[in-house]
Amino acid sequence: MNFIKTAFLLLILSAGLTHAQSARPAIWLDTDLMIGLPERSPREVDDAVALLMTLRMADKVDLVGVSLVTYVDYGYGVAENMLKWYAPDRTIPVYKGSDLCGDVGVENDASRALAQALRKEKLTIVAIGPATNVATVLKNHPELASQIKEITFCAGRTEKFPFRPGLETLTVSDYNFEKDVDAFKVIFESGVKVILSGFECSAYLFLGKTDLDFLKSGSKGDQWLAAQFAPWMQRGKRIFGVEGFIPYDTTPLGHVTHPEFFKYYRNIPVQINYRENDATTPNAPKGKKAFLEVSYDYPATWTCDYAYKTLPGFEEIVIESLKGNPADSNAH
Repeated sequence: MNFIKTAFLLLILSAGLTHAQSARPAIWLDTDLMIGLPERSPREVDDAVALLMTLRMADKVDLVGVSLVTYVDYGYGVAENMLKWYAPDRTIPVYKGSDLCGDVGVENDASRALAQALRKEKLTIVAIGPATNVATVLKNHPELASQIKEITFCAGRTEKFPFRPGLETLTVSDYNFEKDVDAFKVIFESGVKVILSGFECSAYLFLGKTDLDFLKSGSKGDQWLAAQFAPWMQRGKRIFGVEGFIPYDTTPLGHVTHPEFFKYYRNIPVQINYRENDATTPNAPKGKKAFLEVSYDYPATWTCDYAYKTLPGFEEIVIESLKGNPADSNAH
């Protein structure tokens, strides 16, 4: 009788473990990793924050692959270093994708690898750069749409919502969307489930010098990140009036790892509208441009779930993940 009870308990525990493992979604991260790019001005750092968070949250997501879009040769080196620093015991492949964007349908290492991964299992795609790589897969292999659980993008806005960081003296563009508008058309036409989480949602977050000073005395990877964050934060002070930055790309990831910290407009119609460019940054082009916008007043030709607000507590999750608190001991 005791043997039967023990076997029964083991069966229950085994089933529970299997359920817990299956509840951890397999994700693919598609990113324009530009932190530290050697240009005259510093480049965006939030993709690196999102990548590190993904590595640190292995208990919540199973990262099966990373693909790069724009500046792919440089981004490849950064990704490989971050994996070496923060996930030395894990084998996570990195693939180079579209270097310039605007070439949807042209196969590259990233699109081929993502297609192969989708043939093996269903994936959630966290796309925090221009959508070229993902759109290429859906354009060339429409049968794989059913293998995508959802795609979460850092893009989009409610109708006519202006993107004004810091002290709100300048309006910036919806970079990821505007870099390859046609890619988003392909994705919405495919019928896959889309979550948009862009500036409007991320503006509730801000990382400043006080939040990130600890990195200076951390591991080799931490110190490298600190050295790249510093000029980007100073740029924030110079251009937007506040030293620091909004970690935009953490909210599309947060939708997957901590959805309870976000407010959504569910199944809201989305469309591409054209009007005068609202960006007021020095190099913003004049004339009309495309806007990716949501409204319940639009026809439901395309729909998405739209994250419009980040609730208190998620910023702390971001900071703690950078400190390594959710990570295993191998990160340092």
